[in-house]
Order: sequence, then C-alpha cells, then structure tokens
Amino acid sequence: MSSNAQASKQQMSDLELVRLRISNALRAIDFKSVVYPFLGLIMFCLLWSFSASKIDTSLGKFPGPSQVYDQALVLIDEHQAEGEKADAFYQRQELRNAKKLAKNPDAKIKTRSYTGKETFFDQILTSLKTVLFGFLVASAIAIPLGIVCGLSDGVYQAMNPLIQIFKPVSPLAWLPLITMVVSAVYVSDDPYFDKSFLNSAFTVALCCLWPTLINTAVGVANVDKDLLNVSLVIKLPPLMHVRKIILPASVPMIFTGLRLSLATGWMVLIAAEMLSQNPGLGKFVWDEFQNGSSNSLARIMVAVVVIGLIGFALDRLILTLQKTASWDKLAVLR
Repeated sequence: MSSNAQASKQQMSDLELVRLRISNALRAIDFKSVVYPFLGLIMFCLLWSFSASKIDTSLGKFPGPSQVYDQALVLIDEHQAEGEKADAFYQRQELRNAKKLAKNPDAKIKTRSYTGKETFFDQILTSLKTVLFGFLVASAIAIPLGIVCGLSDGVYQAMNPLIQIFKPVSPLAWLPLITMVVSAVYVSDDPYFDKSFLNSAFTVALCCLWPTLINTAVGVANVDKDLLNVSLVIKLPPLMHVRKIILPASVPMIFTGLRLSLATGWMVLIAAEMLSQNPGLGKFVWDEFQNGSSNSLARIMVAVVVIGLIGFALDRLILTLQKTASWDKLAVLR
C-alpha cells in the first residue's frame, strides 16, 4: 500500500473519530433544556423590541433590547473609568506621602479613602452585601426558633399569633421604625457599619424571618414517626436527637424556607433602598428616574435585568447548598 493511501486512510479514521465524538456530545445534550429556553428568550426579545417601538414616554421611546445593551456597555465603561480615577488618586497619595517621609522620616502622613461617585457595579456589590447580611441574621434567628416551635406544641401556640400578625406587614412600614431605632441605639464615634446599611439590612431581616421560621416549624413537626420512635428506643439526648434525627429529616423544608426568604429579602431590599435612598441598586433606579435624561429608561432597564439575574443566581445558590447538605434525592437543580 502506498504512503498516499495510508495517509488517506488515516485521515478518514480521524474524521470518523471526530464524527463519533460530536455525535456523543450531541446525544449528551438535552435539547429541550437548551433550545426551548433559547427560543423563549428570542421570542421575548422580539416582542419587547416590537412593543417598545410603539410606546412613547416623556423621555422618548421606551428602550428596546439594543438600547439596553448599549447602556450596559456604557455602565461598564463608567465603572472602568472610575476605577482608573481611584488608582490615580491612590498613586498620587503614595507619592505625596513618600516625599514627606523622604524630607522628614518622623512626619505624620495622612491616608484618605477615595470618595468618588459609586458606579453601577459598586451599587450591585452594596446590595448583595446588605441582603446577605440581613438574610444571615434572619436565618440565625428563624431556624432555631422554628425548631423549638416544631418540637413544642405549646411554644408554637404561643408564637403563632405573633407570626400571623407580623408576617403580612409590609417592609415599607418597618423601615421608618427601624431607621429611628438604629439612630437611637447605634451611636458610635467610629461605627463599624454605616447606619444606612443597617437600616436596609434589618428591614430585609424582618421580612426574611417568617418564611424560614414557618417552614422550619412545619418540617420539624412532620418528621417521620418511625424516626422519632427510633430516637426514643435508643434514648438519644435532646441535643443529639435534634442533630441526628430532626435536622436531617427537616432539611428540605428548611431550605424551602430559606429560598423563599432570600427571594423575599432581595425584593424588599430594592424597595427599601428606593424609599430611604440608601446606597444600592434601588437608589440607582430612583436616581436615574429623577435624572430624567434620554438614557435614563434604558439604564433603569439594565438595572431591572440585573436584579432579575441576581435573584435567579441567589435561588440557584440555595438549591446548590441544599443538594450538598441534604440526603433528599429530590433536592436537585431544576
């Protein structure tokens, strides 16, 4: 056999191998979970673009997907430009202090933080910090209290009226009260947290409290009787009973409460930031609305899309934690 024939045969075998790999990769893809969502997004964007072109507002046409994308790029550029200004500020400060120390090694130097305008990405980070702080505070209270309510019918009966009264209260009703309490109680010459941060975080915590508390109590109260009987037979101490029997069996309901709480907290935070003008995405939306420029609506729509994407990502995060922490086979990403 000639060398050309051997090379041709080798090329054909390589091609077959590539085709086989592509075929296996395509079989591994669930087209329903990829193609259908993609088609849904395409249809939504087309409907959005068509509808936006028909809506005239006081600030001009309602922004379509292309205008929103353009403003997203502008926000990225603004963030990069502000980062360059901050770097230049700190470089000038270091050079100035170095010159002072060169002239007088005992000189007192001053360092200041950059106080430039917060960018869109800075406000995203602020909102994430706030909602996670409030969520963790609420979870640290709600999970132990929910376990106690689930274990003791008397405690549940005592707590139930309070739960039913305060659960429906709007977060916007809590915000003025929390603002006044924080201002009166949190007094410090050198505060570790800003008062505006605590106002928003505690508002979030109060609204995150109830879904986790209720779901934890329900999960604990409905633990399989066989598991409880096993605990009685082997005479587990109370703390061991909770750790080995109650918590593992209640994990799915606890995480359901955590998912609901985090989603509620994220929605509440945006409203609280808009109302109180605390730093974050809510303030960004309100500032753009008040600004009233021709690009304001598109920038607000960027914030709306980002708020939705972050909410989705936070929900996926809780589901991932549930899958890791639970033996429940139903705790899967959907």
